[in-house]
Amino acid sequence: MLNRVLLIVILVPLAIILIALAVANRAPADFTLDPFNPGNPALTIQVPLFALLLAALALGVIVGGIVTWFRQGRYRKLARVRGQEIQILSEGKPRPPANGGNLPAAKP
Repeated sequence: MLNRVLLIVILVPLAIILIALAVANRAPADFTLDPFNPGNPALTIQVPLFALLLAALALGVIVGGIVTWFRQGRYRKLARVRGQEIQILSEGKPRPPANGGNLPAAKP
């Protein structure tokens, strides 16, 4: 039920705005890969302006998602380790030593 409400409240208006943006910006725009010679026809293509805007938006979402995924890596690792600890404790097995059992022999 909540998913349907989110779909109606967020995605439908967003789709309407994106469609209006696409219709308003149908004119072709030059996209060049050579900033020093923008008139170079070999590295310039004409695409509708809305395509450039939507591509920039999609690229921003993808890059932002990748950066967020990398920054949250330590929290995923911590959750994984704690999940393993819960599994061990729920099975009743003794807990492994914190340093991996590599203690030097005790001197008498």
